[in-house]
Amino acid sequence: MNLSATDCLLIIDMQNDFLPGGALEVKEGDQIIPGLNELAGRFEHVILTQDWHPAGHISFASTHHLRAFADTVEASYGTQTLWPDHCIQGTRGAELHSALDVPHAEMILRKGFRKEIDSYSAFLENDGATPTGLAGYLRERGLRRLFFGGVAYDFCVGFSAIAAAELGFEAIVLEDLTRAVSLPGTVDGTNEAFSRGGIERISSGSIS
Repeated sequence: MNLSATDCLLIIDMQNDFLPGGALEVKEGDQIIPGLNELAGRFEHVILTQDWHPAGHISFASTHHLRAFADTVEASYGTQTLWPDHCIQGTRGAELHSALDVPHAEMILRKGFRKEIDSYSAFLENDGATPTGLAGYLRERGLRRLFFGGVAYDFCVGFSAIAAAELGFEAIVLEDLTRAVSLPGTVDGTNEAFSRGGIERISSGSIS
């Protein structure tokens, strides 16, 4: 697969709290950093995303005095999975990992900063209606084919790729450069959504 000037690499949420040792670590998430760095160097256009939650965020189990992973709450936009406190604004856990080396990244998009709504997708809040502005940015720049890596495959990477396809972009997920949280059924559900949405899954090695 050859790259073009209208391609963009989106590196999703490579933050300390999502990597080994973090509050919501994704197993082996740190192992994809060298590959992301190498691949990013071949893209003219790269965008990074950051989860950026206020304290007391609706997605935190502690906010509701409930259990992370085990409990859910009903939000105005549907069922909300509860997580450990993570990626709190201004903390080390919210920082991008120091080994991520993408100096030419054109944008760092912050999401999840509204206290009463979570945001897995880089394009839309979890209500499915509130935009982040990323789609407009990409369209104004003439960027049409989007490649996704980072964490987590079955949440923020997956939701971002699905939203991109629904918004009319060509979405491609780099299977070797992402890792999953792997809650019950989440990986299978993501794979099925990719198939329904026409989202291609490839290895970064197939990009020339």
